[in-house]
Amino acid sequence: MILRDFKTIPYPIYTGKLFSLLIGFTLLISVSAIQAQVVTPDHVAKIQSVSSSVISDNGNHVAYTVSVPADPYKENVSNSNHLYMLDIAEGTTRPYYTSGSVGDVQFRPGHNSVTFLTTRNSDDGRSLYELPLDGGEATLLFSFDRNILSYTWHHDGNHIAFTAFEAAETSASPLPYKADVFEENQVNRKGYITNVSREGHDPHQIQIAGSIYMIDWSPDGSKLAVSAAPSPTVDDSFMAQQVFVVDYRTREVAAEIFNEGKIGQVIWSPNGQQLAIRAGRDIHDPIDGRILIVSADGGNPQIINEDFAGKYEHIKWTGNNEITFHASRGTSSLLGTIRPNGTNKQVLFEGENHAITSFSRAENGTISFVASTPGHPNELFVRSNRRNAQPERKTNHNTWLADLELGNQEVIRYTARDGEFEIEGMLIYPVGYEPGLRVPIIVMVHGGPEAHYSNGWLTGYQIPGQMAAGKGYAVFYPNYRGSTGRGIEFVYSSQGDLAGKEFDDIVDGVDYLIEQGIADADRIGVTGGSYGGYASAWMSTYYSDRFAAAVMFVGISNNLSKWGTSDIPEELYLVHSRERMWESDEKWMDYLKRSPIYWVDRAETPILIMHGAEDTRVHPAQSLELYRHLKVRKPEVPVRLVLYPGEGHGNTRASSRLDYSYRMLQWFDTYLMTGDASAEIPHWDAPVPERD
Repeated sequence: MILRDFKTIPYPIYTGKLFSLLIGFTLLISVSAIQAQVVTPDHVAKIQSVSSSVISDNGNHVAYTVSVPADPYKENVSNSNHLYMLDIAEGTTRPYYTSGSVGDVQFRPGHNSVTFLTTRNSDDGRSLYELPLDGGEATLLFSFDRNILSYTWHHDGNHIAFTAFEAAETSASPLPYKADVFEENQVNRKGYITNVSREGHDPHQIQIAGSIYMIDWSPDGSKLAVSAAPSPTVDDSFMAQQVFVVDYRTREVAAEIFNEGKIGQVIWSPNGQQLAIRAGRDIHDPIDGRILIVSADGGNPQIINEDFAGKYEHIKWTGNNEITFHASRGTSSLLGTIRPNGTNKQVLFEGENHAITSFSRAENGTISFVASTPGHPNELFVRSNRRNAQPERKTNHNTWLADLELGNQEVIRYTARDGEFEIEGMLIYPVGYEPGLRVPIIVMVHGGPEAHYSNGWLTGYQIPGQMAAGKGYAVFYPNYRGSTGRGIEFVYSSQGDLAGKEFDDIVDGVDYLIEQGIADADRIGVTGGSYGGYASAWMSTYYSDRFAAAVMFVGISNNLSKWGTSDIPEELYLVHSRERMWESDEKWMDYLKRSPIYWVDRAETPILIMHGAEDTRVHPAQSLELYRHLKVRKPEVPVRLVLYPGEGHGNTRASSRLDYSYRMLQWFDTYLMTGDASAEIPHWDAPVPERD
């Protein structure tokens, strides 16, 4: 039965058969939710969210960007970033540059202006533009013969250091086509220095081999801290970046930093004597979430605050030689300060209901930051420099959300079956939920596994969240072992145990929700992307008796072929498996047994598999393998494979995102809401409704 009277039902439900008495109570919730105005895929497709902010040194203005999606019914393109300006004293915001998509927004030192990267019709690629603070027309400040990837200002406001790809060699073949020779003729990212105030000034190249990623000027402008990897491969960018100190005049290396492992930031201390590096503890750390300090003269970095049971997300030096930080701790977000020797750590703000994504700090201590809450996507917040000040939300880019009913969201905690850890997660209840009713649960598994969910907005095109809550589902977000935000021991705890205790933690969470009288044990679903897709495949095979429906996105089905087809084989070894599969027959078989295809004989769970056709992280063959094993070995199990042309490791474009949302929800409505694995498979076409 398909209910598609869109004039009377604002949010369609798709089911395979009439509901049984067993799920009558859930039907009442669903009908109640439909009568209310709830979040739909079309709502999610139009969400605008603040994506970045930068505050002026004097703390008077905040330049921030808003991610604006295209209309999925008109064009299949990615979001645009529009630039806005907040006047803190007046409390007013205004559009600043919305005629194109911008990036890398910065205040120009010594000038009353903002600069950013964008591409205009006459440009060959991304170029540097400038706008006065009082508005006006953006003017071209500097262009290069290739895209400018990133830039950073010298304190004089005239010189920049920037990165751009080298020009690739062209084929000399006389044939009217060009073969793609895999992993050859890849171009490096190079670093350059130029004076944008001098017309016709030729950029000077920084003399470091390999690919350059991050550049930061020393306070006096005499040196630069530069991170570089030996090659342009993704694997090297993750695992092999090293920090160098470069002399501005000669553009040659003056000192080397002997760091290892993942790296996210390199910044100078105000006195120019030290560097702070946000990086991994060692080569096996899966995240760049620690703070390391090292002399600007080179040497070995030293970790500070090593026992912090969280993750440092972003850092910035202050004028009094302290470090301001944004960190995650469990499901909360923190803003605070710490001295470079690890002492005098202070928390300025702990957001138990704020998921902070980035921050910027003025010289007077005022902080702007971007955060979501359980009831709203990312917006701009400002915290004044007053002692014990609370942040104020300054923007509201989705006013229509106030007219919709949302499911309640709460943090839950339970003990893993081995008793080793307490596991945290979030639960979104169905709209209109009454305590005591058992409801279908969708388990939303994050990727990584080096990632985590914070207690903020938890709905997106492939994250069912409030879309599912509006249809009568609860949605569970477990931060299983190996997740970030819980310190070093927790994030290392899943290494060398693929699909082992980490995925058992997820099932333990389901059991907890059943024990609490919330979950219907016969109607448990699962979805996720990347490593979450791996979990979805695992739950639909190894744990198939526990799960009534699954939606797998860009997921892993065969750990043997995954290693050989991914662009991060060394990262997989160094921070996940910690052993080489080919070292023995036993290890080879262990990798196979930790693969969903090995357990297909157990499969009874209807599974929808979706994948970007151009994915280089998890090759689409991973989805094809599971699909083919199921079609041949378990033809009675409903399975569908959907490929998205032009998409990679996750959908970025408007139409393919909306298509995904409707397919995902239709699958759960057909097999999870009913609990009927024998329901007829939905029509192959996307169930996207006609727009009124």
